[in-house]
Amino acid sequence: MTRRQGTGLLWGKFRRLSGFGQAGAVAVVTCSQRCGAHWACQLGCLAVELFAKQEWPSMTSAKNTPFTGPSAALLRVAKGDLCAGCGLCAGLAPGRITMEMTPPGFPRPVQTADLSGPQEAGITASCPGLGQTSARAGEGRDPLWGPYRQMVTGWARDENLRFAGASGGALSALAAHLLTSARVDGVIQIEADPANPTGNRTRISETPEQVAQAAGSRYAPSSPLTDLADYLASGRRYAFIGKPCDCAALRALSLRDPAVARAFPVILSFFCAGVPSATGAQELLDKMGVPADQLAAFRYRGNGWPGRATATLQDGSTRDLDYHAAWGGVLAHHVQHRCKICADGTGVAADLVCADAWQADAKGYPLFDEAPGVSLIVARTRLGAEILAQAEAAGAVQTQPFDVADLAAIQPGQRERRRALFARLAALRLMARPVPVYVGMDLRACARQNPIARNLRNFAGTIRRAFTRPK
Repeated sequence: MTRRQGTGLLWGKFRRLSGFGQAGAVAVVTCSQRCGAHWACQLGCLAVELFAKQEWPSMTSAKNTPFTGPSAALLRVAKGDLCAGCGLCAGLAPGRITMEMTPPGFPRPVQTADLSGPQEAGITASCPGLGQTSARAGEGRDPLWGPYRQMVTGWARDENLRFAGASGGALSALAAHLLTSARVDGVIQIEADPANPTGNRTRISETPEQVAQAAGSRYAPSSPLTDLADYLASGRRYAFIGKPCDCAALRALSLRDPAVARAFPVILSFFCAGVPSATGAQELLDKMGVPADQLAAFRYRGNGWPGRATATLQDGSTRDLDYHAAWGGVLAHHVQHRCKICADGTGVAADLVCADAWQADAKGYPLFDEAPGVSLIVARTRLGAEILAQAEAAGAVQTQPFDVADLAAIQPGQRERRRALFARLAALRLMARPVPVYVGMDLRACARQNPIARNLRNFAGTIRRAFTRPK
């Protein structure tokens, strides 16, 4: 057998065995032929056989009975370093789970008391660290970008909001429209923490002016679902703006609990490349030459497109870095592990999603030159399409047609992560590392867009890196 034939055989086995899409289940196929032509094929076949023999715990075994001791869901998340930091578990079990900052600067759950059966079941079913299911509804569905009903580019008609926002201000404009149209009573969103300018805090905005004050990307950890119990107790209706993982958690919970669905009638998100740690923010300050004890305010982006990372010191002076140097040069190297194996950087659980609609050069690669901001706007649900149409009719946003075929070129990071994820997850499963269970996320279809050799390199590279990570 030739090396080419052996590689094809190995890839076929790899595809059959990587049974993502069944909670806690992996298809088992016994290797009946060793590829003796090449040592790499022999090693690969052995790895595939070992992968097939692994037993994976079910994600659906939590029962609605009294639960004592450490949470099985949280233990699994901790073992695999799968926490996204959303705060859902703390929101479901207030007084029993708290979110605390841990090195190198990510919020992580700390259980301080036994959980009830419903609390454990809710965490097991909704925690994005354990898994995510994507609905199939929608007029269009792209393997890379998920379900959608409408995809356009656009920007806030308010020029001040367009300038302040990270990419055209469309997300802030849509949120403000939800308030002025009385569709919701408040908008739950993230803003800079005055006590820690590079950090975040959650706020409830009740006016368009308050929404505008929080405009601009915040490349730092946040746990917007920590106060979930308080939101539910208020009896008010909220629009929720969160990272894709935050939105996945809230959507999963709303499908289980009608009270949650009533409290959060609209979910908004944005394309996310991952959450950097507080250590990353400190490195960014160091690169800018800003002593942390002299920092008065900090913007990661905004005030232009893409905008500059800008530190304001207590004496009123400012120091800044361009977007490429701040994100690509520093922050991207501090992204948490969960983000590196995320199947949803594009907010498939949200009603409406916004992103950068970058301009591209002659080779199709995105440009980061300063320009008037333009947002990509994706309406994923019927409700999202309705809100977008009403917002445009009301003069909140202006839109232009967009061809989904152009998206892969201007969002290369999202494209490559989605295509690589199938192989990466298979490798982690082989290493007996817990991974999220993804259902309906089209990971096989994305992997098929890669050459076989690249998938095998991703598979082998993940195994190599797994040896350097603690279990």
